[in-house]
Amino acid sequence: MRLVEHVHSLRHIGGLMDWPQLRSRASPARIRREPRTGRLAGGTAHGRHLDIPAVTAALVVVGIGVANLWAVDGAGLAVRQALFAVVGLALLAVLGRSRLRLLTALGWGCYGLALVCLVAVRFAGTSANGATRWIGVGALTFQPSELAKLGLLLVLARVLGSAQYPWWRRFALALLLALLPITLTLAQPDLSTCSLLVALSVAMLVLGRVPARFLLPLLAAAAVAAPLVVGLLRPYQLTRLGSFVVGSHQSASDAGWAVTQARIAVGASRLIGHGDDLTELRALYLPERHTDLAAASVVEQFGLLAGAAVVVAALVLVWRLVLAARAARDTQGALVASGLAVLLGVEAVVSLGGNLGLLPLAGVPFPLLSYGGTALVVHLSALGVVVGLRRDGIRRRLWVQTSWRARRPRWARVVALSITALLVGFGSYGGYLRATDGPVLAAAGTDQMSRCFRLPALRGEITDRHGTPVAASADDGRARVVAVPALTRADPAAAARLASLTGQPTAAVRAALETAPAGVLAVPVADVAAPVAAAVSRAAISGVTVVPAPRRSYPAGTALGPLLGFTGTATPAEQRRWPRLPTGEVVGRSGLEQQYDAVLRGIDGQQCVYVNPVGQPVATGPHTDPTPGANLRLSLDLGLQRVLDTSLAQAMRGQPRRSGAAVAIDPRTGQVLALSSVPNYDANVYGPPVDNAALSKLATAAGSPMREHTAQSAVPPGSTFKLVVSTANQLHPKLPPGLAVPTGASYTLGGHTFNNWRPMGPMNLPQALAWSNDVYFYKLATLLGPDAMIDTARALGVGQRTGIDLPSESPGYLGTPASVRADGGTWYPGSTVILGIGQGYLTTTPLQVARWTAAVATGRLVTPRVGLASGTGNAWTALPDPSAAQLPFAGALGPIRDGLRAAVTDGTAGRLADLPVAVGAKTGTAQDGSLPADSYDNWITAVAPIQDPSLVVTVLTQGPGQGENNPGPVAHDLLAYYLAHQSEIHDSSPVQQP
Repeated sequence: MRLVEHVHSLRHIGGLMDWPQLRSRASPARIRREPRTGRLAGGTAHGRHLDIPAVTAALVVVGIGVANLWAVDGAGLAVRQALFAVVGLALLAVLGRSRLRLLTALGWGCYGLALVCLVAVRFAGTSANGATRWIGVGALTFQPSELAKLGLLLVLARVLGSAQYPWWRRFALALLLALLPITLTLAQPDLSTCSLLVALSVAMLVLGRVPARFLLPLLAAAAVAAPLVVGLLRPYQLTRLGSFVVGSHQSASDAGWAVTQARIAVGASRLIGHGDDLTELRALYLPERHTDLAAASVVEQFGLLAGAAVVVAALVLVWRLVLAARAARDTQGALVASGLAVLLGVEAVVSLGGNLGLLPLAGVPFPLLSYGGTALVVHLSALGVVVGLRRDGIRRRLWVQTSWRARRPRWARVVALSITALLVGFGSYGGYLRATDGPVLAAAGTDQMSRCFRLPALRGEITDRHGTPVAASADDGRARVVAVPALTRADPAAAARLASLTGQPTAAVRAALETAPAGVLAVPVADVAAPVAAAVSRAAISGVTVVPAPRRSYPAGTALGPLLGFTGTATPAEQRRWPRLPTGEVVGRSGLEQQYDAVLRGIDGQQCVYVNPVGQPVATGPHTDPTPGANLRLSLDLGLQRVLDTSLAQAMRGQPRRSGAAVAIDPRTGQVLALSSVPNYDANVYGPPVDNAALSKLATAAGSPMREHTAQSAVPPGSTFKLVVSTANQLHPKLPPGLAVPTGASYTLGGHTFNNWRPMGPMNLPQALAWSNDVYFYKLATLLGPDAMIDTARALGVGQRTGIDLPSESPGYLGTPASVRADGGTWYPGSTVILGIGQGYLTTTPLQVARWTAAVATGRLVTPRVGLASGTGNAWTALPDPSAAQLPFAGALGPIRDGLRAAVTDGTAGRLADLPVAVGAKTGTAQDGSLPADSYDNWITAVAPIQDPSLVVTVLTQGPGQGENNPGPVAHDLLAYYLAHQSEIHDSSPVQQP
């Protein structure tokens, strides 16, 4: 009788075999009963059929999910999710005790209710993020599309597991049943759930062994229609897809940015527990940490092992469901179990892959882990259904070998193995990501939530060659007190304490904090003296920092203004030169301050604060002290410099619209020992504080005081160029140096007469140089022609920058017949004639004249240098020093040196004759079209001692050239001082070679 009851029950729930089939297969001999209980074989106590591993795995995932919600958002969402979990577990327990005969009714009930609710959503749904997916019932919300998953799973299992109808009818009905919830879900729009319903439907068709003649056309049609789905994507979905393809992560609204945050969460995690003290703040940067990125959030909050536990629990669920499918007593139950395995596995794979950036972020929550009451209840209920099926199958297993075993779900274990491989692979990638990129990702996470303001570095000193400062950052102890408004306002007593310490009115301090512009990290509160700054620092008021405020000072005043330059806030030009300059950085703007800015500037410190994702400061971050810049030692001797400045200023007295320049270099090394420019300026006017009145006056002053005339002003060199023409004669002999050539008062060529500065008799080359005989050089220039003079001039550096370590050096101008024609001019024969005396298509800087004088005196072409060494304390390293170039014609320059010496002993430079060593010199006067008619460019260039040169002095004064305006006394004073203090000048502390 009991066997008949079992078979009768099976017949009524629509099993695979009808009564005659079952009766024909029955074998009474297979019947046996258990001792005492009378249960069939395999029937045991209820607890043994609860599927403890599956339920335990579900509880593990649910528990970790609730703990994650508690960690990232407190008790609110966690308690809510826990309540839903209780409801879901209660349904799991109830459904776990149900019989198979209830499955059909449950499936159609869930399916019908889901359809009704999906339709109701269209008219009375709740919207969020551009989609209407929920129905609100008081304080609760319900998502019908989640119930549709369970309903569709059960009805497809019922239809596909029934043998009462032919395949084409079952296939058509299954498609119709799937199409209804899919269409309604797509209309919400909820593409992620829609995709899961499609995946579930396809999986059920495959698992249900639908013949290939039905499946293949369907799959082909789906492949053809797949590109059309792109047109259905919402903008945010297109963004997610594009972010995955191109790796975009530019803004917080970018899906790629969300994946980056997930990767940071994984990379910055530990094996167990919080990654560091910043985990709580870092969690705020993880969007969708309750839903789509819950897996990454779990790893961030509880460690990599917690994430591994979730993955393992998901795998346990998948495999227990697959095993339940094998234990089910008919095809319908087996399809329910295997279909749920596929659904949970796909959700886990897509969610975990999206969290790690291995798949597009599709908006699929991790099953049982992510926040969502409806999804949690539905998943637990579905698990309860399978538990009931497994229990019912074991309790009512027949003594016959039924034919349904040949029709088990197709590829269920293959799909489970694939899901296992993917989840294990993705989980392993998470561990690999943490191991290899963890420090980089953690640093990126810290960087994105840090905002810092500068603590300016003390700029290095500039000294002369003996260590006397000529530019210094005067650290007089004054400092600026700044506050981060958001942090300081958080302490009600902070404003009053700060006001008391700084001597400010409390109302003023509060106003500064309250009215700070949006986006400004720190605001100045007060500029204070050293004792006050120290007291504020000791008070450790939240968000308050003391920022040093050193002032750049120039003790030499106007003496070295154009050479040293000045500092100031970086302009757009400096920003382009140094792209990484922070806003408001103080840099060298001209002169040596600009040239050696990278050496002098140092490295700014910073005070950082941590901000939340909306940029609101929430905590004080790390503090980095600034690193002072290195000091710069110059080749200048300050004593020699003062003599030169005084003497040149005297020579230029009474010449308000003219300029003067003088330079003294060591011809052996190119080191500049003194350099002066008139008019000049005092760089202290640039402050801080800036002297606006003085700057306005400088901008309109005559004589270009902002220009360093020695290297930046090019004028006709006059007769100093005769040294170059004489050298050309030695390279291209036309007149023997010892040959006396008739000269006179003038020279006529082609009907044009060129006058001498006074009538003279026959002279050879040294004599012509000594007396600067113009007619001699007219004739010599005519014989040489322009090419020989120009080639020699180039060999001596004329018409090109000397390479001195100063910005904006002028190259001067050396015209050629070709270049003049190219500029639309004409090179006449007379152009060649006047080139012989340094006029015409020719301009040079005083530095170029000094350079070729040194070359003639030593036979070596040097590169002038002002920077000597850099370093801190007593450790100095020599700056790179270009080596001098040996002139190939050095041996032919003797007659020219004789001329230099003769100019002092019996020529135009006689005022240098009383110096204690033999000096050579060349004077010159040039007409300059930029000057009034009574003014000239007046030159002298001298070398001492002439036999073994150690100093070359070149002086240019603009004006009448008479009396005090004559450059000769300037050179005399400088040479006299140098010769009297030569050993002291060249004595400087040793430096280490670079």
